[in-house]
Order: sequence, then C-alpha cells, then structure tokens
Amino acid sequence: MTDASHQGLILDQFTRQATLFSTAAPITNADAVRMIVEAARPGPDDTVLDVACGGGIVVCAFAPHVRRATGIDVTPAMLNEAQRLAAQKGLTNVEWRRGDVNSLPFGDGSSTIVVTRFSVHHFPDPAAVLREMARVCAPGGRLVVVDMYASHDPAKAAEFNRLERLRDPSHMRSLTLAELKGLFGEAGLPEPEASFYELRDEVRNLLARSFPEPGDEAKIIELFKASAADGRLGIPVHIEGERIHYAYPVAILAAQRPAR
Repeated sequence: MTDASHQGLILDQFTRQATLFSTAAPITNADAVRMIVEAARPGPDDTVLDVACGGGIVVCAFAPHVRRATGIDVTPAMLNEAQRLAAQKGLTNVEWRRGDVNSLPFGDGSSTIVVTRFSVHHFPDPAAVLREMARVCAPGGRLVVVDMYASHDPAKAAEFNRLERLRDPSHMRSLTLAELKGLFGEAGLPEPEASFYELRDEVRNLLARSFPEPGDEAKIIELFKASAADGRLGIPVHIEGERIHYAYPVAILAAQRPAR
C-alpha cells in the first residue's frame, strides 16, 4: 500500500467516524484521559503538541494545566470536532493545525510535551513518527505514547490485527507492548515509564462507530465469539446473552527527552 492510498483510507474512515469516535464513552473516559495528563506531568509554562489529535479530547484535557496546547491531524472532520469541543469548554489557549505526522510543521524543540493517542497502529512507519515527535520535543521535555497493544503471542497478535483491519481498513498493525516500548529507544529516548488501562465496551457499540467493508461485520462478530471460547484474539472477551463484551489493553508510555 502506498502512503497516498493509506492516507486516503485514513481520511475516509475518520471523516465518517469523526463524531461517533469523538463522543464514544471509551474514548472520552475521564479517568483514562486524566491518567494521560498525569503521565506528562504538565506545568503552567508547558506547551503541548498532540500528534494525530482526532477530536481534540486530549488537547482540551491538557489546556487547563499548560500555557498552550496544539493539536495536529490530517482529517478536517476531526479538527472540526476538536474546534467544537474547545468552544464548548470555553478554552482560549488551544489551536489546531492540519498536517502530516510524518513531517511535523514545527521547529526543533518547540513543545515541552508531545503526545499521541490511539494513532500508532495507523502509522505505516511508527518509528519515523516517534523520531519526528522527539525532534519537536524540547530537551528535558516529556513524550507520551498511548495505544492499544497486541499479544506477545504471534498467532494471537495476527488474529487481533486481522480483526482490526476488518473493522477499520485504515488499521496497519497494533504493536506488542515490547515493540511500543522499543520505539522510544529508536527515537533516542530512554526506556519509558508505563501505566495501563483497558478500553471496555460491547461489540455492538464498537461496530456502531466503525465502517467495515460490506459483509465484514459478520466476520468481526464471529471472530469475537470464537475468541470468547479459545482466546484467539489475545484479549478478554465474554458473552452475556446477546451481548459480547471485550477489553482492549492500552499502555500509556512516557519518557523524558534527555536534556543534552
């Protein structure tokens, strides 16, 4: 897949998902967002950049704690959601940019906190994006990566990624926890501190905010049902009557860019 065709998938999926994704309970969960802010240890003089900011939830959570918070995303519909959220909250120290995360339009060391959430699994080259994030992070600043991660078992990881590609054709690959941590070293950063939570919901709600190809919804449901019996996805899945419950593991990884 070329970079242009993948970006086309991103624009298609997240234009359609913009409102549904930005308002979904697992995505807006206040406790989870608070954990992300706490991992960054913000102060009143900090400047925050949220890479692939989506609907602006993380930017708006940082805004009361910092001097300025900026979000950048490639999807105009997502940035529209972000602007609406900031207006609802009456925030005046936020700004939004449309741009490519592979070549961030910001100077070296221009932000003291650089964060990205639920985006790494969409990047064709996650290491390149992490290097860009490290470049724009000021020496002594904090870099935070938040994403779901796949099982360390290769077969289960492959099934989980197959499921996610069926559900969201713009999905590239969920990394394992070890691979996510390894991105920091590749970007010249120290071993990150880690904290964890789970994205919990029902499959029917997940599908209500997803746009798989025609016919793939049934395949997705069958994969979840099979995993409830044999664990093939490497995540908790259980069935309660007509309801299928799942929990995606999420890591919050944070490291300080060396001062020199």
